[in-house]
Amino acid sequence: MIKIGITGGIGAGKTTVCKELEKMGYPVFYSDDEAKNLMVENAEVVKQITALFGEDAYIDGQLNRVHLAKQIFTNNKLRESLNQIVHPAVRRAFVEWSEAQDAELVFNEAAILFETGQYKTFDYTVLVTAPTSIRIDRVVKRDNTTPEEVQKRIDNQWSDEEKIKLSSFVIVNDGKREILPQLDQIIGQIKENISSE
Repeated sequence: MIKIGITGGIGAGKTTVCKELEKMGYPVFYSDDEAKNLMVENAEVVKQITALFGEDAYIDGQLNRVHLAKQIFTNNKLRESLNQIVHPAVRRAFVEWSEAQDAELVFNEAAILFETGQYKTFDYTVLVTAPTSIRIDRVVKRDNTTPEEVQKRIDNQWSDEEKIKLSSFVIVNDGKREILPQLDQIIGQIKENISSE
């Protein structure tokens, strides 16, 4: 089984690409969704988060996102500690999930694949890119936020230039180039590599 990581900055359109892959019949694991579930449903993760952020970390069994966001955006050490709790749990969940699949290729959508070094655990990585102006526009509409807020979030992420150096493939999602032909080409290339090994 070939494991492929899919990543991209905020508003680049990772989810759009993943939905296309699902339509093509490929299984996709969504790391960010899994992380949200684990932070509420996994007893060990909940215990560690509570130890780190105090009793205010949860309200009525739900994650107190406002409380956590306030702390991790001003404290890199805390954010790093939270990642140390959540990322290994997500990784384990992906391994279990992929073992249950019977597809030749499986995909894992993750926002910070390169930043965590997680990309090294995949056979291939696909980076989804889009011009900054388009990304800002998409996120403003999606999250009902301001362009300045989105720019701040973009500034906090690695640049596409840095990520491209580490990517096996790049998909341009600028609204002009269609995604499907790009995906077909990438999957064709990967299958060719498999058959020639």
